[in-house]
Amino acid sequence: MLRHVTAVRYATPLREGGSLPGLMEGDDLGTWVVKFSGAGQGPKALVAEVIVGELARELGLPMPELVLIDVDPELGRTEPDQEVQDLLRASAGLNLGMDYLPGSITYDPLAFDVTPETAARVLWLDALTLNVDRSWRNPNLLVWGGRLWLIDHGAALYPHHDWASAAATVGRVLPGVADHVVLPVVAAEPATFAAADAALAPRIDAELLTAVLARVPDAWLDVPRADYVGWLLERVAARPSWRDAVTAALAEARPVAEMAPGARAAAAIARRRVGAGSGGAGGSGAGRSGRPDWLRAGDWLRTGGTAAPDNRDA
Repeated sequence: MLRHVTAVRYATPLREGGSLPGLMEGDDLGTWVVKFSGAGQGPKALVAEVIVGELARELGLPMPELVLIDVDPELGRTEPDQEVQDLLRASAGLNLGMDYLPGSITYDPLAFDVTPETAARVLWLDALTLNVDRSWRNPNLLVWGGRLWLIDHGAALYPHHDWASAAATVGRVLPGVADHVVLPVVAAEPATFAAADAALAPRIDAELLTAVLARVPDAWLDVPRADYVGWLLERVAARPSWRDAVTAALAEARPVAEMAPGARAAAAIARRRVGAGSGGAGGSGAGRSGRPDWLRAGDWLRTGGTAAPDNRDA
């Protein structure tokens, strides 16, 4: 099971995407980015966060710690925003906390080098779990301590929103794979994706998936854990269909190293502008500075409120 923490202070709301997460302090002296069970996406987004995040951890990818954080709605009584008060009242009890990484920045392939091997494993995991929220516009990857960290997986496993038709999605190709943020990195060495598939697929077995599903609280599930285990095992068995589609996308992608810096920057800016304001589930909301809203809110927390959360870096 995930570690349990009790929230002791609601620091500030993080106005990004549609889930309205908040920065909270816990009784363990930690600071947590909290995704609430009463948010618009509902508990299923938290289920996806736990399953994909913990699966990433088990596969050796860097994930901030996830905890189950108990929230007392009374913590929001002094919050002037009625929307936040309503959200806390709807989220009494267990919620999901992700370790706050102070000073981290949003990953940008134009500015931070990641090995094709690591990028290929991220791409493979996203293809397996149908994580549609790792694009140039919204990478959901952070750089902290000189390493890449995976965050925000609430949009993954989207077939679980309609289990009646989930069986038809076991061979589905990852939507928007051509716009995946690490695709140009893997395209520099396409063989690394085949290597990632060969290394990771055998590890996705019933024992591992059962252990990962055991970390999801009963209250967040509306189907037996075995349904998730079975669907993911079927995804692995059907992977030639979606794996080959990713391989084809890699063949058409331009490696980052072949893109002129000016063109790369222009492409990144254009992609981030497309759909601005639409807010993906659990998105990072990078704004003008490329720093997610919740990181700017962390600046506010560390400075005791002297820096407004909605300030933008120059």
